[in-house]
Amino acid sequence: MAMVSTSVASGLRFSSLKSERSQSLSTTESFFRQIGANLRVSSGRKGCRGVVAMAGSGKFFVGGNWKCNGTKESISKLVSDLNSVKLEADVDVVVSPPFVYIDQVKNSLTDRIEISGQNSWIGKGGAFTGEISVEQLKDIGCTWVILGHSERRHVIGEDDSFIGKKAAYALSQDLKVMACIGEKLEERESGKTFDVCFQQMKAFSDNISNWDNVVIAYEPVWAIGTGKVASPQQAQEVHVAVRDWLKKNVSAEVASKTRIIYGGSVNGGNCAELAKEEDIDGFLVGGASLKGPEFATIVNSVTSKKVAA
Repeated sequence: MAMVSTSVASGLRFSSLKSERSQSLSTTESFFRQIGANLRVSSGRKGCRGVVAMAGSGKFFVGGNWKCNGTKESISKLVSDLNSVKLEADVDVVVSPPFVYIDQVKNSLTDRIEISGQNSWIGKGGAFTGEISVEQLKDIGCTWVILGHSERRHVIGEDDSFIGKKAAYALSQDLKVMACIGEKLEERESGKTFDVCFQQMKAFSDNISNWDNVVIAYEPVWAIGTGKVASPQQAQEVHVAVRDWLKKNVSAEVASKTRIIYGGSVNGGNCAELAKEEDIDGFLVGGASLKGPEFATIVNSVTSKKVAA
């Protein structure tokens, strides 16, 4: 994905988390704070476990999207690193290797970590050259699939309806779904973040009747692979709005149970501050998931959510 140019990004500040806290809010952030105040679900919510400040009632969730990276040798090293790191127990951890390496990973990775496909076909397999079916993913040991990632939307050209139908089919075959949503830079700058995310959410909700096996991944396109990361406040604004959308358009129960995770240049240095936000229930990690020790740091950032009982 191309880097965001300085001129295009002039309306936004992509400063470090530390310096951003000490500066005044940008115009965009102020807009989302003003709108978000009207969308916020009760700020006193706690996760059902009582010791973790999470708006969602499920376990913390961290997925690693390896994308189109790796060789047999490098993946063997990554799996070895993942097998040796210590991971907090109260976290669902999933990795998503390239399709051709799933079998290698499944046969060598600790059972502590689940395996996901990076995409799946809209229905049962057959004469669909280059596609991977849900049935094939399950047959090789996958329990999850990533659907609607921005690279599938904006590089490959998949539209909202197509993605929603793929999610419905995967769920019908008992494959759990990481459902991705997120806005492009120009959409954020023009104040359309909520409109875009809600439209993408509607495509999922139009096709999904049971949300038990769905995790929503908010991934602002301008922060994926660019090194730019949404501030904790920017991410929280969208997460709370998406949860409120679920409450109003699906049900309060689904809004409470569904985990909403953040993706977009998450790394070992910024994960702890992001994890502290109440509506950030985990992460979908790109580049940093290719580094075993750093990925472990991100998984273990769940400790940042721990508060006195």
